[in-house]
Amino acid sequence: MTATIRLLAILGSTMLTALIVLAVLNGDFSAAGEWLTSDPWGLVTLFDLYFGFLISAVLIVAIERSWRQSAFWILPLFVLGNVWTAVWLIVRAKRIVDLFHQRADSPQQEPG
Repeated sequence: MTATIRLLAILGSTMLTALIVLAVLNGDFSAAGEWLTSDPWGLVTLFDLYFGFLISAVLIVAIERSWRQSAFWILPLFVLGNVWTAVWLIVRAKRIVDLFHQRADSPQQEPG
């Protein structure tokens, strides 16, 4: 399971990085930014992107063992984006899977 998660994160981040490089080499960043901030769907896209970063940040805080580790992974997130999230997932896949297994193996309490 851990190897599959890592492989998917590596493939996804490699593809995303390649698309970023392609966009930097061939795109017009100013025009794209202007469209993103002026078109309703551009605003939805930006909100979706940064909301995803926020969700990732919450998960990172839940998984990491210290505020310093959390800060190390979260601060670059809002600049480097999901490529950084994928790097975190590659590094922490075993810990995440282990935490899920611990949770699944622990006795469940009925809601009060």
